[in-house]
Amino acid sequence: MNSMENSLEEQIKADKVRKKVKAMQGFYKHLIAYLTVNIFLLIIKLINIESDENFFTWATFSTAICWGVGLFFHWYGVFGADIVLGKSWEERKIKEMMEKKNTTKNTWE
Repeated sequence: MNSMENSLEEQIKADKVRKKVKAMQGFYKHLIAYLTVNIFLLIIKLINIESDENFFTWATFSTAICWGVGLFFHWYGVFGADIVLGKSWEERKIKEMMEKKNTTKNTWE
């Protein structure tokens, strides 16, 4: 490989890392918002609960459960793909496509 191809490959890797870090940052912000809001809602419910009222009802935890499902899918989108397809699969696929590009000159351009 020449230096230009190495540089391009390094740039691609750096861009992927930046994108992954941004996605992780977004997930962690989502998690902090989820915890903050749901703790706040549970505290409000505890403060205002009537003596004969049951705390453990669907109404008490519906926000946390529904939002939790969304949070799980956000987590899966950020971290889960690595579990299913794995980092090694991604690297192999990139190398395979780069080699294919090199053997079939100028077909992508």
